[in-house]
Amino acid sequence: MGLLDKIIVKLARRNEMRSRYLRKYFQSKHRIVVGMYSYGCFDADRIGADTTIGRYCSIAPTVQVLRRNHSIHAISMHPFLFNSSVPFDVKREIPYFPCIIEDDVWIGHGAIILPAVNKVGRGAVVAAGAVVTKNVPPYSIVAGNPARVIRMRFGSETIEQIESTRWWMLDENELAAKLRELGEGAFCPERIGIP
Repeated sequence: MGLLDKIIVKLARRNEMRSRYLRKYFQSKHRIVVGMYSYGCFDADRIGADTTIGRYCSIAPTVQVLRRNHSIHAISMHPFLFNSSVPFDVKREIPYFPCIIEDDVWIGHGAIILPAVNKVGRGAVVAAGAVVTKNVPPYSIVAGNPARVIRMRFGSETIEQIESTRWWMLDENELAAKLRELGEGAFCPERIGIP
């Protein structure tokens, strides 16, 4: 990344939830797709290539989304077999494994998403320090090493009601209007119900 790019990215991060420039830059330069209003995910050292992050995601600044791993099937696991700066004629690319983090996901401090994971479902919570080794179901809360489902955020009927609103597709002005409409239901949908 050139000096001008670094300066522009640093300035754009001040408004990372709304910056279309950051989203275009990370998609074209790092193969990281980030939905609007998501934050904490504009760091190619922590978020691997071929990661797609949905809208309204909250990602702690210490989260790692790893998209490739050392090859355990080669003569060595050291990157010299794969590093283009090492003067060997035989080289291979270590493949990236795509991962989709759906809308409204919260990933806590120090969580690690390993390359075997290809989906973190909408509305899921990944607890601080979790090591995620398999896909995360929508609206679940996972914790531990390896991460496992602790509980669901809501019952199936409430999840259906939330899904029917498709609120994550709204821009911030539309969402503000929707929240006024929902009233207290936005904070406790299982008790009050969603219109």
